[in-house]
Amino acid sequence: MPLLSGYHASHAPLAKLPATAQRSAPSSFSATAKRSGRAKTWEISSHFHCSIIGTCLTAGELRQVLIKVGEGDARSAGDHALHSRGVWLAGQKGVPGKLLNKALDRRHESMIRRAASIDSAEELQRFWRDAFDRGDISGAYWTVMTHPAANEKLVRDVFGEVHMLSHLVGSASRLDIARLTELQRQAEEKDDKIAKQERRLAAAAAERVEMLREIEQLREALRRAQAASDTVGSAVEARADEARGGVSSANAAHSELLAERLATARQETQREQQRAELAEAELSRLRLENDQIEALLLGDGSSVGDDVTTLASVTTPSGTSAGEGAVLYVGGRRSLYDRLRSLASDHGVTLLLHDGGLEDSTTLLPAALAQATTVVFPVDHISHTAAGIIKRSCRESGKAYMPLRSAGLASFLAAIRDAANAGQGRTLRAGE
Repeated sequence: MPLLSGYHASHAPLAKLPATAQRSAPSSFSATAKRSGRAKTWEISSHFHCSIIGTCLTAGELRQVLIKVGEGDARSAGDHALHSRGVWLAGQKGVPGKLLNKALDRRHESMIRRAASIDSAEELQRFWRDAFDRGDISGAYWTVMTHPAANEKLVRDVFGEVHMLSHLVGSASRLDIARLTELQRQAEEKDDKIAKQERRLAAAAAERVEMLREIEQLREALRRAQAASDTVGSAVEARADEARGGVSSANAAHSELLAERLATARQETQREQQRAELAEAELSRLRLENDQIEALLLGDGSSVGDDVTTLASVTTPSGTSAGEGAVLYVGGRRSLYDRLRSLASDHGVTLLLHDGGLEDSTTLLPAALAQATTVVFPVDHISHTAAGIIKRSCRESGKAYMPLRSAGLASFLAAIRDAANAGQGRTLRAGE
């Protein structure tokens, strides 16, 4: 397919075109100004054909025009090849050129009608500026380039704006691609985090099932112990009756042995009861953390259980209120500190942090304790020294502290939501 010989030069300023091209452009403007009708593409300097084709027609519309003029491979040609052929076609005066002009006029018919009554370059300039500010570039550009009132200066100014706008659009496209790539990367990271949270949730669910099984075993052991206790008690009572009725000294000794066994059975029953109560409490904590993990994954910050431990409203050993204030978190993993701050801030809680001596000196811990109303620390991720300082200082000052089950986000979320919902459930006593 032959291309216009000056096509690549069309991207250069008009002053750098060959002398013949510079002479032809002004003459085309003067001829246009004298016509009563609008100009055709072959009557416009080839210097502007590239920008007209690239701005005023879509690739699909240009492809349809080329198919109509008999370009057999136009259906499969790339966008750049279509553009090159469209630039060449703009300079043809015959039927192909007329089809191209007809397609341009049809696409921008409403804009052409709006400018039909304009009869001066100044008014046409205002028409262009208004359309440019609204972002209606393609229709206004074709209208101005072919309008009878357009002069050389206006056409060159409009061409310059469109030319520079194409550079800005290209730059913005590159930035958009970079932003899209970054967003895709962030989405992948969030998917990974969600997958990790789902795995942790599954592990917590499995742990809850195992805990329920252990509790049921403890309950069964307690029932057996109570049955044994009742049996031994009945036997002891019977032996006591025999002893009171004048039984032999040997039977009395046996009764004493049975009484000892009864006391031992009762003690074992109490221990089993305590173990069952501890297991029930641990199960409640696990259920609460499991519900809070689900709420966090679903993005619903409103689901907080009613059976919680209040941190922000605490009671000292003397029974006086410690008031509301900052919560100090000691120990844990520093990699989670930013997330801990965010969770505390979401629930309206002021959070102070100290890593328990890993990087922050333990000599600074008393000062941090003095600023806080309540202290929390994960028992699985804190030094014995730091834990001792916390317990001793809180007992001396009457402040409340809470050991957390782990350094994970779920345990902290349960504690910090307690602080944000002060007044619900039981209150934590200092040193509990």
